[in-house]
Amino acid sequence: MTKRTGCLKYDNKIILAPMVRVGTLPMRLLALHYGADIVYTEELIDWKLIKSTRRTNEALGTIDYIDQSDGTVVFRTCSLEKDRVVVQLGTCDSQRALKVAKIIENDVAGIDINMGCPKEFSLKGGMGAALLTQRENAKAILSTLVKNLTIPVTCKIRVFENLEDTIQLVKDLASTGIAAIAVHGRTKAERPQHLNRNSTIAAIAKHLDIPVIANGGSREIDKYKDILKFREDCGASSVMVARAAEGNCSIFCRTGMKDLECVITEYLKLAIDYDNSPSNTKYCVQNMLKELQETPRGKKFLECQTLEQICSIWNLGEYCRMKQLEFQANGMLGRREVCPDMFGTPNKRMKIDYDEQPNIYKIKCAFIRVNFQTDPDLPKSKIIAYCGRNQLKAPSYRIINEHKLFRAVATLDGKCYSSTYWEKNKRFAEQGAALACCVALGLIDKQTLIDNGSILE
Repeated sequence: MTKRTGCLKYDNKIILAPMVRVGTLPMRLLALHYGADIVYTEELIDWKLIKSTRRTNEALGTIDYIDQSDGTVVFRTCSLEKDRVVVQLGTCDSQRALKVAKIIENDVAGIDINMGCPKEFSLKGGMGAALLTQRENAKAILSTLVKNLTIPVTCKIRVFENLEDTIQLVKDLASTGIAAIAVHGRTKAERPQHLNRNSTIAAIAKHLDIPVIANGGSREIDKYKDILKFREDCGASSVMVARAAEGNCSIFCRTGMKDLECVITEYLKLAIDYDNSPSNTKYCVQNMLKELQETPRGKKFLECQTLEQICSIWNLGEYCRMKQLEFQANGMLGRREVCPDMFGTPNKRMKIDYDEQPNIYKIKCAFIRVNFQTDPDLPKSKIIAYCGRNQLKAPSYRIINEHKLFRAVATLDGKCYSSTYWEKNKRFAEQGAALACCVALGLIDKQTLIDNGSILE
Protein backbone atom coordinates (compact mmCIF):
# COMPACT_ATOMS: atom_id res chain seq x y z
CA MET A 1 0.00 0.00 0.00
CA THR A 2 1.50 3.31 -1.11
CA LYS A 3 1.51 5.85 1.69
CA ARG A 4 -0.07 9.24 1.18
CA THR A 5 2.33 11.97 0.07
CA GLY A 6 3.44 14.20 2.95
CA CYS A 7 2.46 11.71 5.64
CA LEU A 8 2.44 12.76 9.26
CA LYS A 9 5.78 12.37 11.08
CA TYR A 10 6.10 11.71 14.80
CA ASP A 11 9.65 12.92 15.46
CA ASN A 12 10.14 15.94 17.71
CA LYS A 13 6.44 16.66 18.16
CA ILE A 14 4.31 18.09 20.98
CA ILE A 15 0.92 16.39 20.88
CA LEU A 16 -2.54 16.87 22.39
CA ALA A 17 -3.34 13.47 23.88
CA PRO A 18 -6.64 11.65 23.35
CA MET A 19 -8.99 12.60 26.20
CA VAL A 20 -12.55 11.42 26.72
CA ARG A 21 -15.06 14.22 25.94
CA VAL A 22 -12.24 16.78 25.72
CA GLY A 23 -10.61 15.95 22.38
CA THR A 24 -13.46 17.34 20.28
CA LEU A 25 -12.94 19.79 17.42
CA PRO A 26 -12.87 23.13 19.34
CA MET A 27 -10.24 21.89 21.80
CA ARG A 28 -8.15 20.34 19.04
CA LEU A 29 -8.18 23.57 17.03
CA LEU A 30 -7.32 25.59 20.13
CA ALA A 31 -4.36 23.30 20.86
CA LEU A 32 -3.10 23.73 17.29
CA HIS A 33 -3.56 27.51 17.58
CA TYR A 34 -1.46 27.55 20.75
CA GLY A 35 1.35 25.47 19.24
CA ALA A 36 0.57 21.74 19.38
CA ASP A 37 2.01 19.88 16.37
CA ILE A 38 -0.47 16.99 16.33
CA VAL A 39 -3.89 16.53 17.94
CA TYR A 40 -5.61 13.27 18.82
CA THR A 41 -9.37 12.82 19.03
CA GLU A 42 -11.04 11.29 22.03
CA GLU A 43 -11.36 7.52 21.68
CA LEU A 44 -14.02 6.70 19.07
CA ILE A 45 -15.47 3.19 19.28
CA ASP A 46 -15.37 1.35 15.94
CA TRP A 47 -19.01 0.23 15.85
CA LYS A 48 -20.14 3.79 16.63
CA LEU A 49 -18.37 5.08 13.53
CA ILE A 50 -19.58 2.18 11.40
CA LYS A 51 -23.19 3.15 12.20
CA SER A 52 -22.59 6.81 11.37
CA THR A 53 -23.25 8.73 8.16
CA ARG A 54 -20.60 11.00 6.62
CA ARG A 55 -21.87 14.44 5.63
CA THR A 56 -20.31 17.62 4.32
CA ASN A 57 -21.55 20.46 6.50
CA GLU A 58 -21.45 23.47 4.18
CA ALA A 59 -22.61 25.91 6.87
CA LEU A 60 -19.71 25.07 9.19
CA GLY A 61 -17.14 24.05 6.62
CA THR A 62 -16.74 20.68 8.32
CA ILE A 63 -17.00 16.96 7.65
CA ASP A 64 -19.46 15.40 10.08
CA TYR A 65 -19.98 11.77 11.00
CA ILE A 66 -23.56 11.61 12.28
CA ASP A 67 -25.05 8.87 14.47
CA GLN A 68 -27.87 7.36 12.42
CA SER A 69 -29.93 6.59 15.51
CA ASP A 70 -30.27 10.04 17.06
CA GLY A 71 -28.51 12.60 14.87
CA THR A 72 -25.69 13.41 17.28
CA VAL A 73 -22.20 14.17 15.96
CA VAL A 74 -19.84 11.23 16.49
CA PHE A 75 -16.85 12.96 14.87
CA ARG A 76 -16.46 16.41 13.35
CA THR A 77 -13.34 17.65 11.57
CA CYS A 78 -12.31 20.44 9.22
CA SER A 79 -9.54 21.43 6.79
CA LEU A 80 -7.63 23.37 9.47
CA GLU A 81 -6.59 20.10 11.13
CA LYS A 82 -6.75 17.60 8.28
CA ASP A 83 -2.98 17.06 8.06
CA ARG A 84 -2.50 17.00 11.84
CA VAL A 85 -5.46 15.15 13.37
CA VAL A 86 -5.19 11.51 14.46
CA VAL A 87 -8.32 9.50 15.23
CA GLN A 88 -7.92 7.14 18.15
CA LEU A 89 -9.99 3.99 17.65
CA GLY A 90 -11.36 1.71 20.30
CA THR A 91 -11.50 -1.74 18.74
CA CYS A 92 -10.89 -5.42 19.36
CA ASP A 93 -11.37 -6.70 15.81
CA SER A 94 -8.94 -6.22 12.91
CA GLN A 95 -11.54 -6.34 10.12
CA ARG A 96 -13.93 -4.01 11.87
CA ALA A 97 -11.05 -1.63 12.59
CA LEU A 98 -10.08 -1.69 8.91
CA LYS A 99 -13.64 -1.05 7.79
CA VAL A 100 -13.84 2.04 10.00
CA ALA A 101 -10.36 3.24 9.06
CA LYS A 102 -11.17 3.07 5.35
CA ILE A 103 -14.29 5.17 5.96
CA ILE A 104 -12.36 8.02 7.61
CA GLU A 105 -8.97 7.57 5.91
CA ASN A 106 -9.26 10.55 3.58
CA ASP A 107 -10.43 12.92 6.30
CA VAL A 108 -7.61 12.43 8.82
CA ALA A 109 -3.82 12.33 9.07
CA GLY A 110 -3.44 9.12 11.06
CA ILE A 111 -5.10 6.28 12.98
CA ASP A 112 -4.18 5.29 16.53
CA ILE A 113 -5.33 2.12 18.28
CA ASN A 114 -6.13 2.51 21.97
CA MET A 115 -4.32 -0.21 23.89
CA GLY A 116 -4.08 1.62 27.19
CA CYS A 117 -7.55 2.56 28.44
CA PRO A 118 -8.15 0.84 31.82
CA LYS A 119 -11.88 1.59 31.99
CA GLU A 120 -14.21 -1.34 32.60
CA PHE A 121 -16.20 -0.64 29.44
CA SER A 122 -13.10 -1.04 27.28
CA LEU A 123 -11.76 -4.06 29.14
CA LYS A 124 -15.05 -5.98 28.96
CA GLY A 125 -15.23 -5.29 25.24
CA GLY A 126 -11.70 -6.60 24.69
CA MET A 127 -10.49 -3.10 23.84
CA GLY A 128 -8.03 -0.69 25.41
CA ALA A 129 -5.67 -2.22 27.96
CA ALA A 130 -7.24 -5.64 27.38
CA LEU A 131 -5.18 -5.82 24.16
CA LEU A 132 -1.95 -5.70 26.18
CA THR A 133 -2.53 -9.32 27.17
CA GLN A 134 -3.97 -10.33 23.79
CA ARG A 135 -0.71 -9.99 21.89
CA GLU A 136 -1.69 -11.79 18.68
CA ASN A 137 -4.96 -9.90 18.32
CA ALA A 138 -3.19 -6.59 18.98
CA LYS A 139 -0.61 -7.37 16.30
CA ALA A 140 -3.31 -8.49 13.86
CA ILE A 141 -5.19 -5.20 14.24
CA LEU A 142 -2.06 -3.12 13.68
CA SER A 143 -0.64 -5.13 10.80
CA THR A 144 -4.01 -5.20 9.01
CA LEU A 145 -4.24 -1.42 9.18
CA VAL A 146 -0.60 -0.83 8.23
CA LYS A 147 -0.94 -3.02 5.13
CA ASN A 148 -4.18 -1.47 3.92
CA LEU A 149 -4.04 2.24 4.76
CA THR A 150 -2.27 5.14 3.08
CA ILE A 151 -1.91 7.04 6.37
CA PRO A 152 0.31 6.24 9.40
CA VAL A 153 -0.88 3.82 12.05
CA THR A 154 0.18 4.07 15.71
CA CYS A 155 -0.89 2.66 19.04
CA LYS A 156 -0.96 3.92 22.61
CA ILE A 157 -0.15 1.54 25.45
CA ARG A 158 0.44 1.31 29.19
CA VAL A 159 3.43 -0.45 30.71
CA PHE A 160 3.70 -3.66 32.70
CA GLU A 161 5.20 -3.91 36.18
CA ASN A 162 8.05 -5.93 34.70
CA LEU A 163 10.34 -4.00 32.38
CA GLU A 164 11.31 -7.02 30.28
CA ASP A 165 7.67 -7.85 29.63
CA THR A 166 7.12 -4.27 28.50
CA ILE A 167 10.15 -4.33 26.19
CA GLN A 168 8.97 -7.55 24.58
CA LEU A 169 5.50 -6.10 24.09
CA VAL A 170 6.70 -2.94 22.32
CA LYS A 171 9.07 -4.93 20.11
CA ASP A 172 6.21 -7.17 19.01
CA LEU A 173 3.95 -4.20 18.30
CA ALA A 174 6.69 -2.30 16.45
CA SER A 175 7.26 -5.33 14.21
CA THR A 176 3.87 -4.72 12.59
CA GLY A 177 5.22 -1.63 10.81
CA ILE A 178 3.52 1.07 12.88
CA ALA A 179 4.86 4.61 12.51
CA ALA A 180 5.24 5.33 16.24
CA ILE A 181 4.17 4.12 19.67
CA ALA A 182 2.83 6.26 22.52
CA VAL A 183 3.63 5.01 26.01
CA HIS A 184 1.76 6.02 29.15
CA GLY A 185 4.23 5.32 31.93
CA ARG A 186 1.77 3.70 34.32
CA THR A 187 0.33 0.21 34.55
CA LYS A 188 -3.29 -0.67 33.93
CA ALA A 189 -3.96 -0.54 37.67
CA GLU A 190 -2.17 2.74 38.36
CA ARG A 191 -3.85 6.14 38.41
CA PRO A 192 -2.67 9.80 38.08
CA GLN A 193 -1.62 9.97 41.74
CA HIS A 194 1.01 7.29 41.04
CA LEU A 195 4.39 8.37 39.70
CA ASN A 196 4.89 8.04 35.97
CA ARG A 197 7.57 5.47 35.07
CA ASN A 198 9.79 7.77 33.05
CA SER A 199 12.71 5.37 33.22
CA THR A 200 10.60 2.62 31.63
CA ILE A 201 9.77 4.92 28.71
CA ALA A 202 13.48 5.74 28.38
CA ALA A 203 14.33 2.02 28.23
CA ILE A 204 11.66 1.49 25.56
CA ALA A 205 13.08 4.33 23.47
CA LYS A 206 16.51 2.70 23.52
CA HIS A 207 15.13 -0.59 22.20
CA LEU A 208 13.01 0.75 19.33
CA ASP A 209 13.87 2.30 15.99
CA ILE A 210 10.50 4.03 15.63
CA PRO A 211 9.53 7.26 17.46
CA VAL A 212 8.40 6.81 21.05
CA ILE A 213 5.85 9.32 22.35
CA ALA A 214 6.06 9.85 26.12
CA ASN A 215 2.77 10.24 28.00
CA GLY A 216 1.64 10.44 31.61
CA GLY A 217 3.74 13.39 32.79
CA SER A 218 1.09 16.01 33.47
CA ARG A 219 1.93 15.98 37.20
CA GLU A 220 5.36 17.25 36.19
CA ILE A 221 4.13 19.81 33.65
CA ASP A 222 3.16 23.37 34.63
CA LYS A 223 4.59 25.26 31.65
CA TYR A 224 5.92 24.64 28.17
CA LYS A 225 9.54 24.15 29.32
CA ASP A 226 8.34 21.30 31.53
CA ILE A 227 7.15 19.47 28.41
CA LEU A 228 10.66 19.59 26.99
CA LYS A 229 12.16 18.44 30.30
CA PHE A 230 9.70 15.53 30.45
CA ARG A 231 10.71 14.48 26.93
CA GLU A 232 14.38 14.62 27.92
CA ASP A 233 13.79 12.61 31.12
CA CYS A 234 11.99 9.93 29.09
CA GLY A 235 14.50 9.90 26.21
CA ALA A 236 11.52 10.06 23.89
CA SER A 237 11.08 11.46 20.40
CA SER A 238 7.89 13.32 21.26
CA VAL A 239 5.54 14.15 24.13
CA MET A 240 1.80 13.69 24.46
CA VAL A 241 0.09 16.06 26.94
CA ALA A 242 -3.30 15.32 28.51
CA ARG A 243 -4.36 16.73 31.89
CA ALA A 244 -2.16 19.81 31.78
CA ALA A 245 -3.75 20.74 28.44
CA GLU A 246 -7.23 19.90 29.71
CA GLY A 247 -6.83 22.50 32.46
CA ASN A 248 -5.19 25.19 30.31
CA CYS A 249 -4.65 24.47 26.64
CA SER A 250 -2.15 27.32 26.34
CA ILE A 251 0.40 24.95 27.91
CA PHE A 252 1.43 24.50 24.25
CA CYS A 253 2.44 28.19 23.92
CA ARG A 254 6.19 28.45 23.60
CA THR A 255 6.09 32.09 24.76
CA GLY A 256 4.25 31.37 27.99
CA MET A 257 0.78 30.41 29.18
CA LYS A 258 -2.21 32.68 28.72
CA ASP A 259 -4.65 33.87 31.38
CA LEU A 260 -7.43 31.31 31.94
CA GLU A 261 -10.11 33.89 31.08
CA CYS A 262 -8.51 34.37 27.68
CA VAL A 263 -8.27 30.61 27.12
CA ILE A 264 -11.93 30.01 28.01
CA THR A 265 -13.06 32.88 25.79
CA GLU A 266 -11.02 31.61 22.83
CA TYR A 267 -12.31 28.08 23.40
CA LEU A 268 -15.94 29.26 23.53
CA LYS A 269 -15.56 31.21 20.31
CA LEU A 270 -14.40 28.02 18.58
CA ALA A 271 -17.27 26.11 20.21
CA ILE A 272 -19.65 28.67 18.70
CA ASP A 273 -17.98 28.70 15.28
CA TYR A 274 -18.18 24.91 15.04
CA ASP A 275 -21.55 24.49 16.77
CA ASN A 276 -20.17 22.29 19.52
CA SER A 277 -22.77 20.57 21.69
CA PRO A 278 -23.67 22.50 24.88
CA SER A 279 -23.02 19.48 27.12
CA ASN A 280 -19.55 18.88 25.69
CA THR A 281 -18.70 22.59 25.83
CA LYS A 282 -19.82 22.76 29.44
CA TYR A 283 -17.75 19.70 30.37
CA CYS A 284 -14.60 21.19 28.84
CA VAL A 285 -15.08 24.55 30.57
CA GLN A 286 -15.69 22.76 33.89
CA ASN A 287 -12.31 21.08 33.54
CA MET A 288 -10.72 24.49 33.04
CA LEU A 289 -12.53 26.18 35.94
CA LYS A 290 -11.90 23.42 38.48
CA GLU A 291 -12.40 24.97 41.97
CA LEU A 292 -13.61 28.22 40.37
CA GLN A 293 -16.92 26.43 39.82
CA GLU A 294 -17.64 27.26 43.47
CA THR A 295 -17.54 31.02 42.86
CA PRO A 296 -20.83 32.92 42.23
CA ARG A 297 -20.08 33.07 38.51
CA GLY A 298 -19.05 29.42 38.50
CA LYS A 299 -22.35 28.41 40.10
CA LYS A 300 -24.25 30.46 37.55
CA PHE A 301 -22.29 28.68 34.81
CA LEU A 302 -23.22 25.26 36.23
CA GLU A 303 -26.90 26.09 35.82
CA CYS A 304 -26.49 26.67 32.06
CA GLN A 305 -27.90 24.23 29.53
CA THR A 306 -27.67 25.95 26.17
CA LEU A 307 -24.55 27.09 24.37
CA GLU A 308 -25.86 30.65 24.34
CA GLN A 309 -26.37 30.62 28.10
CA ILE A 310 -22.81 29.39 28.66
CA CYS A 311 -21.34 31.94 26.28
CA SER A 312 -23.29 34.82 27.82
CA ILE A 313 -21.26 34.45 31.02
CA TRP A 314 -18.15 35.29 29.00
CA ASN A 315 -19.90 38.07 27.03
CA LEU A 316 -20.30 35.96 23.91
CA GLY A 317 -24.05 35.37 24.13
CA GLU A 318 -25.01 37.72 21.31
CA TYR A 319 -22.21 36.39 19.10
CA CYS A 320 -23.47 32.85 19.74
CA ARG A 321 -27.05 33.74 18.87
CA MET A 322 -26.04 35.54 15.67
CA LYS A 323 -23.87 32.63 14.53
CA GLN A 324 -26.63 30.10 15.20
CA LEU A 325 -29.07 32.18 13.15
CA GLU A 326 -26.43 32.46 10.42
CA PHE A 327 -25.96 28.67 10.41
CA GLN A 328 -29.71 28.14 10.11
CA ALA A 329 -29.93 30.64 7.25
CA ASN A 330 -27.16 28.68 5.50
CA GLY A 331 -29.20 25.51 5.75
CA MET A 332 -27.43 23.75 8.63
CA LEU A 333 -29.38 21.04 10.35
CA GLY A 334 -28.87 21.50 14.08
CA ARG A 335 -29.82 19.06 16.81
CA ARG A 336 -33.37 20.43 16.81
CA GLU A 337 -33.78 19.75 13.11
CA VAL A 338 -32.95 16.06 13.45
CA CYS A 339 -35.85 13.82 12.51
CA PRO A 340 -36.37 10.08 11.86
CA ASP A 341 -36.70 10.61 8.09
CA MET A 342 -32.95 11.25 8.00
CA PHE A 343 -32.12 7.75 9.23
CA GLY A 344 -34.14 5.31 7.17
CA THR A 345 -37.71 4.63 6.08
CA PRO A 346 -40.14 6.40 8.42
CA ASN A 347 -43.31 4.85 9.78
CA LYS A 348 -45.72 6.16 7.11
CA ARG A 349 -48.85 5.37 9.09
CA MET A 350 -47.51 7.25 12.11
CA LYS A 351 -46.38 10.13 9.88
CA ILE A 352 -49.83 10.55 8.35
CA ASP A 353 -51.48 10.26 11.75
CA TYR A 354 -49.34 13.10 13.10
CA ASP A 355 -48.65 15.38 10.12
CA GLU A 356 -52.14 15.31 8.64
CA GLN A 357 -54.23 15.34 11.80
CA PRO A 358 -55.86 18.80 11.71
CA ASN A 359 -56.80 19.12 15.38
CA ILE A 360 -53.21 19.05 16.76
CA TYR A 361 -51.93 22.49 17.77
CA LYS A 362 -48.24 22.37 16.83
CA ILE A 363 -45.42 24.75 17.65
CA LYS A 364 -41.65 24.47 17.22
CA CYS A 365 -40.60 24.77 20.85
CA ALA A 366 -37.98 22.88 22.87
CA PHE A 367 -38.11 22.09 26.57
CA ILE A 368 -34.87 23.44 28.05
CA ARG A 369 -34.67 22.45 31.71
CA VAL A 370 -32.67 25.44 32.95
CA ASN A 371 -35.47 27.80 31.88
CA PHE A 372 -37.74 26.19 34.47
CA GLN A 373 -36.02 26.42 37.85
CA THR A 374 -38.60 24.68 40.08
CA ASP A 375 -41.06 21.84 39.62
CA PRO A 376 -44.17 24.09 39.78
CA ASP A 377 -42.70 26.02 36.84
CA LEU A 378 -42.44 22.96 34.61
CA PRO A 379 -44.87 22.96 31.68
CA LYS A 380 -46.57 19.73 32.82
CA SER A 381 -46.99 21.16 36.32
CA LYS A 382 -48.49 24.37 34.92
CA ILE A 383 -51.03 22.31 32.98
CA ILE A 384 -51.98 20.31 36.08
CA ALA A 385 -52.51 23.55 38.03
CA TYR A 386 -54.61 24.91 35.15
CA CYS A 387 -56.76 21.78 35.18
CA GLY A 388 -57.28 22.12 38.94
CA ARG A 389 -58.41 25.72 38.63
CA ASN A 390 -60.79 24.91 35.80
CA GLN A 391 -62.03 21.53 37.09
CA LEU A 392 -60.70 19.69 34.05
CA LYS A 393 -59.39 16.15 33.79
CA ALA A 394 -55.56 15.96 33.72
CA PRO A 395 -54.09 15.67 30.21
CA SER A 396 -52.94 12.40 28.66
CA TYR A 397 -49.73 12.02 26.66
CA ARG A 398 -49.19 9.84 23.60
CA ILE A 399 -45.56 9.07 22.73
CA ILE A 400 -44.35 8.79 19.13
CA ASN A 401 -41.06 6.87 18.94
CA GLU A 402 -38.91 6.42 15.82
CA HIS A 403 -35.18 5.67 15.55
CA LYS A 404 -34.59 6.44 19.26
CA LEU A 405 -36.21 9.87 18.86
CA PHE A 406 -39.36 10.90 20.68
CA ARG A 407 -42.23 13.29 20.18
CA ALA A 408 -45.38 13.56 22.27
CA VAL A 409 -48.98 14.66 21.78
CA ALA A 410 -50.80 16.03 24.82
CA THR A 411 -54.59 15.73 24.87
CA LEU A 412 -56.51 18.12 27.11
CA ASP A 413 -60.26 18.74 27.10
CA GLY A 414 -60.59 17.10 23.69
CA LYS A 415 -57.82 19.14 22.05
CA CYS A 416 -54.29 18.01 21.12
CA TYR A 417 -50.97 19.85 21.46
CA SER A 418 -47.43 18.99 20.38
CA SER A 419 -43.95 20.35 19.81
CA THR A 420 -42.63 19.53 16.35
CA TYR A 421 -39.12 18.99 17.77
CA TRP A 422 -37.92 15.43 18.24
CA GLU A 423 -36.31 14.74 21.62
CA LYS A 424 -33.86 12.09 22.82
CA ASN A 425 -36.05 10.95 25.72
CA LYS A 426 -39.75 10.55 26.52
CA ARG A 427 -39.71 12.88 29.51
CA PHE A 428 -38.51 15.88 27.50
CA ALA A 429 -40.93 15.01 24.68
CA GLU A 430 -43.86 15.17 27.11
CA GLN A 431 -42.63 18.47 28.54
CA GLY A 432 -42.35 19.79 24.96
CA ALA A 433 -45.96 18.88 24.26
CA ALA A 434 -47.02 20.48 27.55
CA LEU A 435 -45.05 23.59 26.57
CA ALA A 436 -47.01 23.83 23.31
CA CYS A 437 -50.19 23.48 25.34
CA CYS A 438 -49.06 26.26 27.70
CA VAL A 439 -48.49 28.61 24.76
CA ALA A 440 -51.90 27.81 23.25
CA LEU A 441 -53.64 28.44 26.58
CA GLY A 442 -51.69 31.63 27.27
CA LEU A 443 -49.95 30.19 30.33
CA ILE A 444 -46.54 31.01 28.84
CA ASP A 445 -45.88 33.93 26.52
CA LYS A 446 -44.43 32.90 23.15
CA GLN A 447 -42.00 35.83 23.19
CA THR A 448 -40.60 34.54 26.49
CA LEU A 449 -39.72 31.26 24.79
CA ILE A 450 -38.05 33.13 21.95
CA ASP A 451 -36.03 35.19 24.43
CA ASN A 452 -34.80 32.16 26.41
CA GLY A 453 -33.88 30.10 23.35
CA SER A 454 -36.74 27.56 23.54
CA ILE A 455 -37.93 28.85 20.16
CA LEU A 456 -35.47 29.83 17.43
CA GLU A 457 -37.13 32.13 14.91
